[in-house]
Amino acid sequence: AKYLAQIVVMGVQVVGRAFARALRQEYASQAAAQARGRSGQESAAASSITGISLQEAQQILNISKLSPEEIQKNYEHLFKVNDKSVGGSFYLQSKVVRAKERLDEELSIQKKEEKQQSQQNTET
Repeated sequence: AKYLAQIVVMGVQVVGRAFARALRQEYASQAAAQARGRSGQESAAASSITGISLQEAQQILNISKLSPEEIQKNYEHLFKVNDKSVGGSFYLQSKVVRAKERLDEELSIQKKEEKQQSQQNTET
């Protein structure tokens, strides 16, 4: 009975520590999410709608910064290279299209934020 009680106490301690650690992580992630603000929520929504993350879209189109010209140039090249009529892959071509859609969505979110910030700056 003594050993059984010790095992139960140790088990409760382990679970308690894990729960406390999980709570700390949750509070930290909530604080980070609030620091990112609304744009993070919109970006996450765009990721779930398009089914592709911003980082994945940038990797697919080989883009480091979001510039519409570079996105369009890389998109056109990769779309033509992966065209089925020239022996390309329809799957890869569809990934290229989804990546461009995701990056276009991110650009529109950024433009909307800049517009809101400029309106706030003119009001103050």
